[in-house]
Amino acid sequence: MSTHGFYVTIGTLCLSVFLSSFVLAQSTKPQCGPDHAILYKKAVKLLDSAEKKLAAKYTAEAKAQLKEANALFSILVKECGPLQKERALTEPEMGQELDNNKKKDETYQKGMNLEKSAAENLKKGQEAEAKGQNDLAARYFRQAKTENEQAHVSFIQAELYALRNQQMIFRFLANQPTP
Repeated sequence: MSTHGFYVTIGTLCLSVFLSSFVLAQSTKPQCGPDHAILYKKAVKLLDSAEKKLAAKYTAEAKAQLKEANALFSILVKECGPLQKERALTEPEMGQELDNNKKKDETYQKGMNLEKSAAENLKKGQEAEAKGQNDLAARYFRQAKTENEQAHVSFIQAELYALRNQQMIFRFLANQPTP
């Protein structure tokens, strides 16, 4: 066998192995098993805890917990998304999803309005301060700070509603056995 023929044969073999592994990878269904059920349950606990923290005015802790829950749900979307797409939402779940989306949009819009108002009050405070009206300026600055804090809470609440939809979408994982 010539050197050229040898390289062609090896190249053909490598290509066929590559293509067969590619086909195998494409035909393999994503495994969404007990580890994913654990991630789901942890994410739900974080959502519940974040909701309680937010109600108790611990916004920084609530935000951190929502960030962690979002990371867990992102993993589930990446690894269990194809499996989840095979499962249709029930009528009540679709209604809940619409309700959560509406609440999310409303609280997000509320946050945007509060942020805009805070910026206006900050500007008014700076103008009053430039005119030497320190009492009026302090009042505007306090109002701007309060509105910024309220906007922050609204944005966190909007994220909570969005993640509740993820909770509902991946609820099927709650029924899987965990090790």
